[in-house]
Amino acid sequence: MAVQTRAIKRRIKSVKNTRKITKAMELVAASKMRKAVNFVLASRPYSKLAWSTILSIGTRVDTSLHPLLARHDEVKRVLLILITSDRGLAGGFNTNILRKTREEIRSFGEDVELQTICIGKRGADAMKRLKLPVMASFVEITNNTKFEEVLPIGRLVIDEFTKGSFDKVLVAYTDFVSAITQKPLIMQLLPLQREVAEVDKVEEVAAGFSLRSSTELTFEPSPNAVLDSMLPRLVETMVYQAVLESAASEHSSRMMAMRSASDAAGDMIDDLTFTFNQARQAGITQEIAEISSGKAALEN
Repeated sequence: MAVQTRAIKRRIKSVKNTRKITKAMELVAASKMRKAVNFVLASRPYSKLAWSTILSIGTRVDTSLHPLLARHDEVKRVLLILITSDRGLAGGFNTNILRKTREEIRSFGEDVELQTICIGKRGADAMKRLKLPVMASFVEITNNTKFEEVLPIGRLVIDEFTKGSFDKVLVAYTDFVSAITQKPLIMQLLPLQREVAEVDKVEEVAAGFSLRSSTELTFEPSPNAVLDSMLPRLVETMVYQAVLESAASEHSSRMMAMRSASDAAGDMIDDLTFTFNQARQAGITQEIAEISSGKAALEN
């Protein structure tokens, strides 16, 4: 019986140490989440307004004016930007976006050639397991993301699409809704089309700003110059916003996962403590019974 109580004691100590680790990881994730959410909320109105503006312009100008607006009748080559985390212990964050990505890949069919750009080690590993070509892989970007770190990705995408290497560019990321809700999404980045706004419900958020169908647009100095300046910046901004959304979702998911682990460890400690008390009480009862039996034997 003494051996059993010692084993339970060691188990309780081990679980308590684990709870300390998960609690510390929860606090770290909560701190990172607050910073990431502040970045997301600060940049979201600008990115949505920019996206809505360009999409509205794209419905009123000749799409042949700029290659980023050019639509392809047949999609043969697709570039997928996949945003995941570099580390695990984030609940279903990586699992959900990877499942969504695999479903999208299966919908392409065998005739479509797919290339991927992976932001995050988990996504790159998943693409390698699926034996899909990875054009480029970026790590340590989703933690305290800076716009300068995302610029090379946006420029790479723009250059490849402009050269005609791909007919469509998609971004797979996790949209931050709240600390307990994150939604995996796949958004068409290029070519820029009105349908994207309708599917993803992109809103025009500036007060009093609206581009109605009857609005006449005047470009200065010329449509080509304006689009050459605006469209690349928009693509870079949208990639940056997708990374920010994923970063906030990652830290939120990790915080909730570590909170659940801490709660589960607490429940396990309670159960083990109850079992330990039962075992100890059983040992005491057995010792009393042995003493009573010995005394009775001596009296006889």
